[in-house]
Amino acid sequence: MPPTEEIVCTAEDCFLDLFENHYTYDVPDDFDVSELSCPVCGGTDCLKPVEL
Repeated sequence: MPPTEEIVCTAEDCFLDLFENHYTYDVPDDFDVSELSCPVCGGTDCLKPVEL
């Protein structure tokens, strides 16, 4: 099963608090959250994965 990751946006002016990213089977092993951008504010350095 491809991985799913919950990600938070920590930008103070962004109203998005959490989103879920669903990966495919072909995602590279070295891919991480730093390569994504927030779907609301467009920020990249404000995204943090949720760690349980």
